[in-house]
Amino acid sequence: MSSHIERTIAGLADGDYTHPDPKLINLSNLSPAEEKLLEESWTGVDVERRRQIMNQLVELTEDNVELNFDSIFRYGLGDSDAEVRAKAIEGLWECEDVSLISPLIERLEQDTSPEVQFAAATALGNFALLAEFNKIRSRYTSLLVQALLGVVDDPTRQVAVRARALESVSPLSLPGVRDSIEHAYHSDNLEIKASAIHAMGQNCDTSWLPILIREMDSANADIRCEAADASSGLGEKEATPHLVKLIDDPDAKVALTAIQALGKVGGAEAKKRLKELLADPEVTLQQAARDALKELEADEDPFRFRTQKP
Repeated sequence: MSSHIERTIAGLADGDYTHPDPKLINLSNLSPAEEKLLEESWTGVDVERRRQIMNQLVELTEDNVELNFDSIFRYGLGDSDAEVRAKAIEGLWECEDVSLISPLIERLEQDTSPEVQFAAATALGNFALLAEFNKIRSRYTSLLVQALLGVVDDPTRQVAVRARALESVSPLSLPGVRDSIEHAYHSDNLEIKASAIHAMGQNCDTSWLPILIREMDSANADIRCEAADASSGLGEKEATPHLVKLIDDPDAKVALTAIQALGKVGGAEAKKRLKELLADPEVTLQQAARDALKELEADEDPFRFRTQKP
């Protein structure tokens, strides 16, 4: 065991709560013996310091993909503090190890904190996507569907958690998932309905398109925004004239979302309108159109930007 790792672990309880601790980088890729030592030391670290450590470990992994704190994040799933548990799950969002599915389902189903439930539902969405592409075994798919739809259908759960569970399960092209999206769409709760529209885009079933086109005319700006964004997930050019219309939407977020969607849907009509926007007096629309055109042209010729000189 490295002496500098031992010193780092021994000093976990020390440190300024407001400034990054560069020594935490030493905790990457711990050996089993080092993991055990960390777990023994963790009990002596006060809650504010534990929160700070988890936050900084997540930030470090975002800045350097070679760092791996998964063993610490996994241990953090059982922390007594909900904020630490939620942050630990965030740190594991890119982990594709199927052994993580059961602990995340446990946090989703049994944790008393809605914040942790929300984080767990989000992380399980990554595994649902893997399941849709047959990258994990079917038994894991069954576990995911049962857990996520169980939360969606549970009226005692917070609406935000139910909505996130629906979005996470939506990539799966299964009849039960489609039924849940349909049912949620007809909900009287606006947040659930918006989540269902978002889920339609992730479900990638083009039969949702008529609903999305209809909802682009909704009186509610959030619904219009979700419908525009979801249409880009389907990639159907039938949505283009409706997205073009939304560029003039009085709500700025809706207009920008429509522009981004045009860049993903593509086609001659979308390209023409985006080029016109380059001369728009509104700078934010200009920039959005420029970014959308780059995405559209990259899809048309994926090698174009690789061969251009800087």
